[in-house]
Amino acid sequence: MRNSLKLSTKALAIAVLGLVTACATPDTRTNDFSQFRAADPHSILVLPALNNTGAVEAPEFFLSTVSQPFAQRGYYVFPANMVKSLLEENGLSDPALLYNADAKRLDRLFGCDTALYLSIEKWESKYVVLATSTSVAFNYELRSCETGEKIWSNYQEMQYSPQASSSGNPLADLIAQAVIAAIEKGSPNYMPLAQQANAMAAGLRITGIPAGPYLPETYGKDLVDFPVQSE
Repeated sequence: MRNSLKLSTKALAIAVLGLVTACATPDTRTNDFSQFRAADPHSILVLPALNNTGAVEAPEFFLSTVSQPFAQRGYYVFPANMVKSLLEENGLSDPALLYNADAKRLDRLFGCDTALYLSIEKWESKYVVLATSTSVAFNYELRSCETGEKIWSNYQEMQYSPQASSSGNPLADLIAQAVIAAIEKGSPNYMPLAQQANAMAAGLRITGIPAGPYLPETYGKDLVDFPVQSE
């Protein structure tokens, strides 16, 4: 009986630990950069995110992680505080209204080459069988401020489940896993997921954005990684 209990406990521990994963789902839809290269943007205006989740804190936290990875790709990214203030002064603080407005209006306000439209599709943490899974998902769409046309899009979904290291004692491992899952449930680790999703959205070859003019060593020279499909 005792041996059976030990085997059952060990099997349960393996099963629980097997549920603990970290994964990312990259977008593979964007593979023709003809419109992007024709627009040849030098600047990006990051807009407030449209929140399609029930997490009211998500837009502010997410927005704070977006600018840096796109700036690191070689583009001038407008300061977030200035953007927020100017949008409020012009009655465009509500993302739902802003996203239905003509992108050309943004050109008149900011003199921007492109505007980055963002939507939060998932921002949640779920507790299932001694494991907590935290997930985020975002849509990215870059539009020309001159024409209003979409020149690039991306989607990133990421999930994180913390995993306790094995001590060789199945019961101790189960307890440790339960504690770690409870900590993650109480304080979900959204920010690292958002940061990684943005880094992947901007920087991955084939699906990210080509190097901008402030990366002169690769600007206009990364056609292999960001191809233009011939007609």
